[in-house]
Amino acid sequence: MQTSRSQEWFARALRRIPGGVNSPVRAFLAVGGTPHFIARAQGAYLEDVDGNLFIDYLGSWGPMILGHNSPVVRDALIQTLAMGTSFGAPSPLEVELAELVCQLTGTDQVRLVNSGTEATMSCLRLARAARGRSKILKFRGNYHGHADGLLVQAGSGLAALGSAGSSGSAPSSAGVPEEYAALTLVVEYNDAAALRDLLRAQGDQLAAIIFEPVVGNSGVLLPSADFLGALQEARRLGILLIADEVMTGFRLGLSGACGLLGIEADLFCWGKILGGGLPVGAYGGPADLMSQISPSGPVYQAGTLSGNPLAVAAGLAALRALVADPGLYTRLDRYAAELAAGLTGLAARHGVPAVVHQIGSMLTLFFTGGPVENYAQASASDTARFARWFHALLDQGVYWPPSQFESAFVSAAHGARELERTLAAADRALSGLSG
Repeated sequence: MQTSRSQEWFARALRRIPGGVNSPVRAFLAVGGTPHFIARAQGAYLEDVDGNLFIDYLGSWGPMILGHNSPVVRDALIQTLAMGTSFGAPSPLEVELAELVCQLTGTDQVRLVNSGTEATMSCLRLARAARGRSKILKFRGNYHGHADGLLVQAGSGLAALGSAGSSGSAPSSAGVPEEYAALTLVVEYNDAAALRDLLRAQGDQLAAIIFEPVVGNSGVLLPSADFLGALQEARRLGILLIADEVMTGFRLGLSGACGLLGIEADLFCWGKILGGGLPVGAYGGPADLMSQISPSGPVYQAGTLSGNPLAVAAGLAALRALVADPGLYTRLDRYAAELAAGLTGLAARHGVPAVVHQIGSMLTLFFTGGPVENYAQASASDTARFARWFHALLDQGVYWPPSQFESAFVSAAHGARELERTLAAADRALSGLSG
């Protein structure tokens, strides 16, 4: 068999990059095979170095809500590039982005950082300082970046690679001290009774609870009303709620998943769409909390490239495009709902046990016959069947996220033609999984 250019590039990468990739799930370890090296992207499509064209549901893991190489984002980058790439000093663009984020989310103040991981770890430091307590609570299968204290029972790529953690507060990664991991308490997502039990036993030791309002890192999981009620009970006990909207912020609506579902929180983390495809993160909240961040207060956090003009310009362009198109979210939801309904019907027709979760422009096809309300149930999915599904789609020109435990994303560039081709490919893929 002739070696593809992607295989050649992967062989080169393996010699100089750990695992051949700069983020683990890209390595295809969960699905097998060689990752495709991408040469370019446009609209709803990716093209690899061998010239293969794919309908893309990865969306760079979420930020490409306008589609790849969006003209409005590209033009903003070109204009900004003429002025410089990094200043190491304040610029007007930073202020404009902060003002727009506050306006859209009802937040008093925000601090720009370079990634979602920086946003979540900074929020936890702030919460511990504000409450004078050391322990935090997270939910099993929620992924909040790779900071040490958050790599406990994490989802996302850790779940796909079988290292999400087995029980309690055991670290999900080597190199995380057990003593530090022990400060992170864990209960199952959507288990309101377990959350209330923990609050009764250790609530006075908790500085904060960090959570994904809609989980995207165990596949798409939706919160129950009882679970959201228990979270609000924690807030009334003086525990700060940190909503990790790195994935859902501005994707499920201009006010994110919290705005869509009516969830109240104290601090918020954003990323993905906030950078319009470039690396940006942010966290924000009420002025009395955010004023504790240096240089206003004693909680230190810094970043040389925070507020980078190129990244901020891309984010501003993306957000302004979303604001200017009030019907966009309805169109995204309609496409994703039709795709979800089509997948559900095809799986049933072919006798393949499957559950499809969809909210807005996010969806996951779980290969399981039972309900999927938490990570324990999601992890019961048939990952071998998922791998066969992934490659069957890839062979037909559809690029699905290479993990059972991730969300697929729809963009404004997806239309009727892409939907028809995707469902036709899914029909053939699922027919090969029956029995």
